[in-house]
Amino acid sequence: MPDHFDRPHADHDGVRVIALAQPPLNVLSLAVRRRLADDLQAALADDTVRAIVLAGAGTAFCGGGDIAEFDTQAVLLEPGPGTLMALIEEGPKPVVAALHGVALGGGLELAMACHARVAQAQTSVGLPEVQLGIVPGAGGTQRLPRLVGLELATDLIVHGRKRTARQLADSGLFDRVTDEAPLPAAIELARQLAEGSVALRRTGHLPVRMENAEAFLAFARGAVKARPELLGPQACLDCLEDAVTRPFQDGLARELERFHRLRATPQSEGLRHAFLSERLAAKISDLAPGVKPRTVTSTAVIGGGTMGTGIAMSLANAGLAVTLLERDPAALDRALATVRKTYEDAQRRGKLAAEEAARRIALVSGALSYDALRDTDLLIEAVFEDMAVKRQVFEQLDAVAKPGAVLATNTSMLDVDEIATFTRRPQDVLGLHFFSPAHVMPLLEVVRGAQTAPDVLTTAMALGRRLSKTAVVARVCEGFIGNRMLTPYLVQAGLLVEEGALPQQVDRAIERWGMAMGPFRMADMAGLDLGAKIRAQYLERHPDVPYSELNQILVDMDRPGQKAGRGWYDHVPGQRAPVPSAAVQQAIEAHSQRLGLVRRRIGDDEIVDRLVLALVNEGALLLEEGIAQRASDIDVVFIAGYGFPRWRGGPMFAAEQRGLEDVVAAMRRLGASGPAYQRRAQVWRPAPWLSRAAERRLGWSSLTEASPA
Repeated sequence: MPDHFDRPHADHDGVRVIALAQPPLNVLSLAVRRRLADDLQAALADDTVRAIVLAGAGTAFCGGGDIAEFDTQAVLLEPGPGTLMALIEEGPKPVVAALHGVALGGGLELAMACHARVAQAQTSVGLPEVQLGIVPGAGGTQRLPRLVGLELATDLIVHGRKRTARQLADSGLFDRVTDEAPLPAAIELARQLAEGSVALRRTGHLPVRMENAEAFLAFARGAVKARPELLGPQACLDCLEDAVTRPFQDGLARELERFHRLRATPQSEGLRHAFLSERLAAKISDLAPGVKPRTVTSTAVIGGGTMGTGIAMSLANAGLAVTLLERDPAALDRALATVRKTYEDAQRRGKLAAEEAARRIALVSGALSYDALRDTDLLIEAVFEDMAVKRQVFEQLDAVAKPGAVLATNTSMLDVDEIATFTRRPQDVLGLHFFSPAHVMPLLEVVRGAQTAPDVLTTAMALGRRLSKTAVVARVCEGFIGNRMLTPYLVQAGLLVEEGALPQQVDRAIERWGMAMGPFRMADMAGLDLGAKIRAQYLERHPDVPYSELNQILVDMDRPGQKAGRGWYDHVPGQRAPVPSAAVQQAIEAHSQRLGLVRRRIGDDEIVDRLVLALVNEGALLLEEGIAQRASDIDVVFIAGYGFPRWRGGPMFAAEQRGLEDVVAAMRRLGASGPAYQRRAQVWRPAPWLSRAAERRLGWSSLTEASPA
């Protein structure tokens, strides 16, 4: 498609092309809806116009509704999307949609209201509204099953899946799918519709055909009951049932009512916040406009362990050539074998085509000498988490890497600024903190050193996009954003168990609240022996942190975690769920007695408060210190990297929804009760800015907009 249209419409021998033009995605904001309504009315009233083609200017047809307007009156003002759809579908002149780039949400609904659709094969289409906690609100649940059938419509709508036009070419959704630009074919089809040589279809007039539709919908309801906390999937099924059982106009009205009802729920607010926050995280507030990323066509990973091979595969998945560097042939052979096995397993499971698996395997090569890295654009260190080892690696990299190469460390805790001093080019150094398994986990913390050059930072963010990662910028501190906040969270988990809770109760309470995995299940999976080493190192630097000794006690009992079949839980072969351990309970009770603590009953609400508010308070400190750019970046880190429930919007958003005044009051209540050593350590002292913000009823955004001091 052309990058722009010189006019809002253009005529082609009786066919008027109307272009949506609000780059980059031509979303259906109120302003766009008004322009489109005016252009449609003008075309319908013009006797020289026999047919209409709707297209998108720039790189997309339409990305859907303007989510930023969902909390404003603009979402209620006319012309609403439904009004536009009716104007098109019931109008006297044929309208054809020419789709390219994306046609998502309201964009696909707009296309389905047209009388025909021509799509470029790679166009991404779908109705992902359920991912925002809502249902499609402009007829998507009523029109899609009429075009593609109930079963496919249910799969696309209830799960919010996206597909390419090529994948849906035979579904009935499109009249034509082409590898070329769709506009010429759409104009020709519009002309044929106007002449009557091709029959005109009004989607709303079509029936929904499926035998045993009631039984199918009952089965589909059973499948989504596993997530009863999510309102959107059940509401989507209600709408699809209306498409089968009710007249079209009734279905439209009931769909719109559900859309607005769900839009006002805290769950949808949290999901929309998460969606918008991920996009905002890509913006670096103090970066001058026009900074271009450096060219990255070749990469290297130093260290072929679990993290190094995962990073290598993440790069290969994006089509980048990777050199894996190891110290000896045996270690290198193991690393390359891991890469090969992972891709071959994915092929066997049907996740990758054989050709694609072979292509990715071929992108990863091995080396035993730093000399092989002389011409590499991006070099990522992924060796043992020890500063002396990091120093050796970066001194070697500094000696061999070409000028302008980006030097990155995958450290999760160590000082990136100190690592940069091991080179003569600190401006080229930054942190790229991948999360394990690196080729699967979506989060990438981009750690900006004090001397990191702007174009190096831009290169890292561009790399994140290329790897399909959610990249978030952090300044340098111990643990950056995620792991620093995780420390007080884990401290509270240990204290809860010392005071009276059991590991299974703590995990159950926070998982019911929405976390993907509780702290003790997470510890078992990571390894208690590894956790003990990290705690010991941390306590050397921070001796006042009231870490529980129970983790070390279990390690001394030869309970290192899931890998050995015993940690906080017993892990029975062939049984997925961990089993509470009587031996662990005895050890916990004996430890509490040694501390002089009278164990008490702790409710689930207190467990959740103590875990979540520990995150919130540390997040407030990160904002004060400038480690995180904005509160929403913290939310993105915990959703993408730590299993925080997306529908709650992240810890900082959840706190703001609760009310920062109530958060501070709850923290002060927790600090006034409980063991004396907790109070001495001042675990529950609210961050200074958090206290002032609560007193003045300010939100997180006020930290960057105007200091509450």
